[in-house]
Amino acid sequence: MKKSLVVLLCLVHLASCAESYNVEIYRVFGPEHPGQYKHPASITQLTNGDLYMAYYGGSGEYGDDTAVYGSRLKVGETQWTEPKVIANTPDRGEGNSVVWQAPDGRVWLFYVNRYGETWSSARVKGKISNDGAQTWSDSFMLNFEEGTMVRGQPIVLNNGDYLLPMYYETGEDHEMTASTTCSYFMRYNPKTKVWTETNRIKSPMGNLQAQVVQLTDSYLIAYIRRGGDFLPTDHGYMLRSESRDGGHTWTDAVETKFFNPNSAVDFIKLQNGHLLLVYNDNMNARTPLTVIVSTDDDKTYPHRRDIAGGDNSFAYPYAIQTRDGKIHIIYTTNSRTTIMHTVFDEFAIIGSPPEL
Repeated sequence: MKKSLVVLLCLVHLASCAESYNVEIYRVFGPEHPGQYKHPASITQLTNGDLYMAYYGGSGEYGDDTAVYGSRLKVGETQWTEPKVIANTPDRGEGNSVVWQAPDGRVWLFYVNRYGETWSSARVKGKISNDGAQTWSDSFMLNFEEGTMVRGQPIVLNNGDYLLPMYYETGEDHEMTASTTCSYFMRYNPKTKVWTETNRIKSPMGNLQAQVVQLTDSYLIAYIRRGGDFLPTDHGYMLRSESRDGGHTWTDAVETKFFNPNSAVDFIKLQNGHLLLVYNDNMNARTPLTVIVSTDDDKTYPHRRDIAGGDNSFAYPYAIQTRDGKIHIIYTTNSRTTIMHTVFDEFAIIGSPPEL
């Protein structure tokens, strides 16, 4: 009897370990859903445990018919709700959207609104929801500067402020950004309800879409998409910047050893303090989509796994860790018509099974 119990416990443990190594991949929305073009998508976990996703879609990247859509995955369910328009400016195209729930329960929606032919004419607008993304406020203008855009999720700083990644895109070419394109952050004080800007992060080819984590009260680091064009290169590397004063000021961006084909990356701090970076491990193509993990505060990244690959593109990864410890990454594929959802434990990357 005791031997049978031991065997049963071992089998349960083995099943748990096997599950911890799984990378589950789901197709969320394709071209058959509203907004055939779907590129950047964002995701957040709400207070009640639901997941909420936002993306912008329409006839194409520069279509004036684009709008921001929202969808919900309720706790215990496997099917996302039918996408509904949550932001739409008449006669103007929308762009990248970021949905994020703050610690006080308020849900923020930041999104790009395009005024001209390219993103260098864009501004960033916002909405808020106080009922778990069921309804949304009127829109407000977050930043009036021409060329302002948003892509990545905010973080809550140790002092309670919010830090929202922003970038300033310049150039009138659809296939490249000018060298003056740069990243920065907007900082929000939830007590005074005031937004302020940091300095601009500069680099020789330009940079955009910084993703940030905080390591100590004073020390923050950001990994950043390189700027430039999409032509073949043997010098396409991700960039990095850091702050030593709590996120108020930032260094110029420097090259890292990580490849970057001029594509978005994401970078988050896990609940155990480990750092997770997801990016396209390629200088010239948005494949594969690779996850790496640092367990020593950004010194080394020995743990890695490709979560998507092959003859396709896997772009604009957006990562969160839910309260149950699961890591969720969404990205787009199939010529920017399909949103995918990947779920896994950190053990699937670092290869260390949970203890019994």
